Amino acid sequence: MSYTNPNWNTSVLVTIDTQNDFTLPNAPARIEGTFEVLPKMKSLLGKYRDKGLPIVHVIRLYKEDGSNVDICRKELVEKGAGIVAPYSKGAELVSEIRSLNYSPMDAEMLMNGEFQPVGENEWVMYKSRWGAFYKTELEAFLIERNIDTIVFTGCNFPNCPRTSMYEASERDFRVVMVADSMSQVYEKGIQEMSNIGVYVCDSNDVMKAIE
Repeated sequence: MSYTNPNWNTSVLVTIDTQNDFTLPNAPARIEGTFEVLPKMKSLLGKYRDKGLPIVHVIRLYKEDGSNVDICRKELVEKGAGIVAPYSKGAELVSEIRSLNYSPMDAEMLMNGEFQPVGENEWVMYKSRWGAFYKTELEAFLIERNIDTIVFTGCNFPNCPRTSMYEASERDFRVVMVADSMSQVYEKGIQEMSNIGVYVCDSNDVMKAIE
């Protein structure tokens, strides 16, 4: 028996921080490579939606007074950087990955720890730091829905996706890293993820597996 192989029928597709301010070519906090992986992410999201499998979009919101910002960016935001500010266009998910019934984020609801529905079996949730499980209800949310496999895509592997995958592994979830649907991926990082039992694959592998 393998304890790390994905159970695709009980999986959730997670996007990390794929917001306008981090993604678009002229964005104020653009992470190189994120815009380029959007087509792969869009295909995966379409397949998950077609199959009725759950999707969670994990996002950041930085209050303009800096009060909820991690210390490495706190001074920048306090001085008026205006990155992913609540209720701003920059904080919204990029258009390519939104569901048909997408509605703008309710920042107050999200920062209170609630999961905002943005489609059928699809939600947005807020995280205050790198990891998606840090001071959030994500673990309980997934367990309640009998989800044991988390498929990760999105923005800036070295920071938020990497941290979130370690956190997921610590909680005994089966973890999938879709390497061609994530920005800033590097070979050593892939090796590190493989070493802790993460199933590293490409978007085509996921599409075939859930078909």
